[in-house]
This record gives sequence, structure tokens and C-alpha cells, in this order.
Amino acid sequence: MEGIAERLSVIEDLYFPRALQSTAINPSQRKLLLLDLLSRDAAVFLERYGSKLTTDELREFDVLKDNYEINWHLNHLRSIMNPTSDELRSKSVTVKNRRRAYMDKLVYDGQYFSEDAMREREPYLHHEYLGKFQDPCGRSMARPGERWSETLLRRSEEAILVAKIRGEQQRLGVAESDWVGNERMQEEEEEEEEEEEDEEEEEKEEAKAANGGAQSAELPSDHHNATNGTQSTRTGRNEQQPLLSAVEMQDQMDQFTYIMQQKFLLGEDGEYLDYSKIDNDETLDDHWQREANQDAEERYFEED
Repeated sequence: MEGIAERLSVIEDLYFPRALQSTAINPSQRKLLLLDLLSRDAAVFLERYGSKLTTDELREFDVLKDNYEINWHLNHLRSIMNPTSDELRSKSVTVKNRRRAYMDKLVYDGQYFSEDAMREREPYLHHEYLGKFQDPCGRSMARPGERWSETLLRRSEEAILVAKIRGEQQRLGVAESDWVGNERMQEEEEEEEEEEEDEEEEEKEEAKAANGGAQSAELPSDHHNATNGTQSTRTGRNEQQPLLSAVEMQDQMDQFTYIMQQKFLLGEDGEYLDYSKIDNDETLDDHWQREANQDAEERYFEED
């Protein structure tokens, strides 16, 4: 047992009750505290430090397994170290249920699965389901009650997301004309073409006016028609952009949300959440049990 206390005493972040922390500063002090607890209450020792013991170290406690508490802790710790196939299946079901319960809390909170939060985590996926049907200008405009510094920060964050989307589009071999952010470039090119056409028309008008003639009186009307023709062409280009109704956009949002929720349940959000805390949170079992009981009650009344 002394060897166990010796090994554990060098662990810097080893847990000690608050009342003992002032006397557990160095390894020698920690070793004395561990030996004292081992001699007084081995069950509590296993409860606190059992997860840090090896299989061989657990065997040293077998001489005490006639004690109900010690035997329970030994069996529990060994099932964690070397679970049976049934225990693995049970653990898998428990983890799934706890993640589902935690997801229900996240949905109720309203932030994690909001459109902005999901877009930040998966910008390209959002673009494919929603972004390419939305007006990109709205994301860079100042919002009511927003300070200028906040607007600048949001625009900077938006530029980072757009860069991520473009990077993914380039990686997947998407045509350059379809890259996010190119809409504005195309509009600017169209505006430049319109300005060039207007300048050419004005030069023609000036040339004809200088030469005189009856046709000069009709030129403003012709120029007006030409300008209208250019504007209508541009309007036609804008109308070619894919547009969805509110119902269709909601359907796209539902699909996007479903995919993001499945990613969470499959454990793919480890960059944003600590799954070890979720999967080992026994308090989530109460939430799941209430949900299961409610579903059972609903099925019972439906059968009646």
C-alpha cells in the first residue's frame, strides 16, 4: 500500500478535501495523508483515487473485498477498466441518452443551435443550405444599437468566415464564378460596363450635336431607351440569382439544423464542447428518464 501512496503523492493536481489542502503542499505531506486515509477508510480511498490505480494496484485491495463497500468499488473500477460486451453496449446507450438530453438543453437555451452559432462552426455547410440564398450585404451592415467598434469587429469575423467558405470551395473545385464574395465583384464589373456604355453614348451624342441635324432632337429619347435597356439587363441578371420562398428557406434551415444536431450527437463537436463531462454527467439521466416516461405515457393514451 505504501507504494501506491508513494506513486500518487507525486501527482500535482491530486484531489484533497479543502480542509487538507494546506497540509498537502509537497509529495511527502501528500503521502502521509494518503496512508492515513488508507488505514482509516479504504472504501473512501477507492472512491477518491480508484480511477488513478492500475490493475495490479487494485489487486492489493482484494484482501479487503469482504467489506461490501470496498467490493462494490473494486467491481465498479474493474468494469470500467475491462468492460464486458454487455457493459460496453450499456455504456453506449447511456452515452447516447446523455448526449440527447444535453442537446435538448442546448436547444432550449437557444444559442448553440442558433443560425449564427451554427454558421460559425460550419460556414461552408451553412452556405450550401442557406447562405447562397441570402443577401450577403445584410451581414456587413450596421445593426440598430450597435457601436461602430462592434460593427468593425463583426465585419472582421465575417471576412474570416467568407475566407473559410472560399477555401473549402477551392478545395472542392467549385467554379471560380460561384465562389462566395464574387457576387459583388460581378456587380462592380457590370457597373463598369454600364459606365463605359454610357460614356460611349454620350460621346456619340456630342459628335452628332456638333454636326447638327434634325436627329439631334431625338437623341435624348434614344439615350434614355438605351440606358433603360442596360438597366433592365442588369435587373435581369439579378433576377437570375436563386431565390427561395419563406417556406422553402425554413425547410433549408430545418435540414441544416438536423445535420448540425446529428454532428453533435456523433461526437464531432469536440472543438467546442467537452464530451467527457457530458458523457459522464449522471444528472442527465434524470432528464432522459423523464423524457422516456413521458413518451411511454403518450403511447399508452394513444393506444386507448
